[in-house]
Amino acid sequence: MPSVQGFSTQRARSYIFRLPLFTRVIIVIILGFWAAGVQSVWDLRQWGALIPSEVNLATGKSLPSGDGHGPKKKNTDDLVAAHRLTSFPLIHLNLFHALVNIVALTPLMERFESEYGTLTTLALFFGPLTSIPAVLYLIIERFILRADNTVMGASIWVFLLLGMEAIRTFKSNPYLVLGTHHIPTWTTPLLLIFVVAVMMPGTSLLGHLCGLAVGYVAGLGCIKYLAPPEWALRWAESRLNLLGRLPHYVSIDQKTYGRFGVLPTNNRAGGSAATELVGSTQRLGP
Repeated sequence: MPSVQGFSTQRARSYIFRLPLFTRVIIVIILGFWAAGVQSVWDLRQWGALIPSEVNLATGKSLPSGDGHGPKKKNTDDLVAAHRLTSFPLIHLNLFHALVNIVALTPLMERFESEYGTLTTLALFFGPLTSIPAVLYLIIERFILRADNTVMGASIWVFLLLGMEAIRTFKSNPYLVLGTHHIPTWTTPLLLIFVVAVMMPGTSLLGHLCGLAVGYVAGLGCIKYLAPPEWALRWAESRLNLLGRLPHYVSIDQKTYGRFGVLPTNNRAGGSAATELVGSTQRLGP
């Protein structure tokens, strides 16, 4: 009879204790926003969700209403509305929604941060890897579909990271063989999106597709030009002594993994984490 201890509470605990800094902070922020949203005095979801009619893509101009007959609402502060482009992955409908996304996001975010460093991950996920899918969603939802559906939740990050992993897997293992069928491995996140849409009707199919599309582009290496310059990251790290001051911090130098010691680099022929956003061909899971 297999023991419960053999299932490995120790291994799970060890994994949790080894999570890098940004991944830990994201988990805490998601849970913190959920807890803050329990109160009824201030509608946190209304404040932080991505609502197309509340975000102006052109500064100082209102978005047209859904029927095309003039402005629906004038947003007097574009800067305030623009926070939705990066805040919506942190806001969730309820505790179950938050926990499901945390479980799915944690191993993917942990791998990304371990590979590219904490500062790079911070800059990308509170920058282009969140705002680009958001803007893509706004353009399609508002101007093409003429709708105003709200999206929130970290699942857009989940599918973005799955898209990156799918491209990496495709490079080393192009096809998944099922009987006589050969399914391209890069399509697996796409299939998962439609399964989720069927099993959970309240999810945003378009939002997930936008995240996945950007993930595919990132996996191909095209997004690497949006990463901060390596010299600036190194200057900040050394100037602020982040490696020494912050537990679980991951340096952009791939020879150093925060306070966990030195990582092997024999298979790395140069380059940097900040600019080499293609990564290895190692697969997640079996």
